[in-house]
Amino acid sequence: MKSQRIIIMLVALIVLTATSALAQDKTTGSIKGKVRVKGQGAASEVAVTLRQKETEIAHMVTNAKGEFVFQGLQPGTYGLTFRKPGLSLGTLDDIEVRAGKTNDLSDHIVLTISEASIARLAGSVFNEVGYSVPGVRIEIARLSADGTQKRVDQRVSNESGQFVFRLSPEKATYRVTIKPNGAEAQSKDVEIDGASIYRIAFTITRPPK
Repeated sequence: MKSQRIIIMLVALIVLTATSALAQDKTTGSIKGKVRVKGQGAASEVAVTLRQKETEIAHMVTNAKGEFVFQGLQPGTYGLTFRKPGLSLGTLDDIEVRAGKTNDLSDHIVLTISEASIARLAGSVFNEVGYSVPGVRIEIARLSADGTQKRVDQRVSNESGQFVFRLSPEKATYRVTIKPNGAEAQSKDVEIDGASIYRIAFTITRPPK
């Protein structure tokens, strides 16, 4: 009988604790969201700062899917700041939190690449006598350590025979390939290591008729 009483008391305590937790949850709210990079999808490892007025009250980092969530917030108005090297600084203000509710900001957070923190690969295409060649298709692929390559972008040379690729400043090797009409394709490898301007030039040699 004594053991039964103890069990009954433990069950009652668990129920009471769960009830109190539910009651407490209904007095607070949450903010969640998903951070994206314009034109590139989810942004992982973005530092997210939760603010109330001028005071920073919590910090976290987005996961691999760009997601974050702040829970247990008292009702009120909050702000968020988003930071990651290579991306523009992002802010959201006047975010309302209500008791028992989650404010979902998944469709409102889009960051852009900071122009001051990217690598630019600028190239030119010439013919045998040194004139610019417009309309040449250019492809760029990132090379892996095992020698495999993954195409990341493509361009067509402009009226001045020029083209530009905007790339991550992280250290990597890229293969640039031009595919001119009536001439053989050419490729050159370029190593990117930091936010800077990298230049490359191609000369098209057409076979004799």
